[in-house]
Amino acid sequence: MSTRRAHVWVSGRVQGVFFRDSCAREARERSVTGWVRNLPDGRVEAVFEGRADDVEAMIAWCGVGPRRARVTGVAVRDEAPVGEQTFTVR
Repeated sequence: MSTRRAHVWVSGRVQGVFFRDSCAREARERSVTGWVRNLPDGRVEAVFEGRADDVEAMIAWCGVGPRRARVTGVAVRDEAPVGEQTFTVR
């Protein structure tokens, strides 16, 4: 099993639309660990760690987000896995 860690920044209308809670639910359903938080500039930042295909699915989910979100961009940077144990909303 290949473990991947991706650091993600999501732009658009992504705050005030339950993006973080929806993201956490999706990640937990896929057994992906990491965290998600709002940034002061209006973006959402997240880290996903887990099986490579599950992390890729989370990145794809971020491109759409929850129903009320309007995503305009997703930036991704791969990082070395650190062994995250849970998924949290910060």
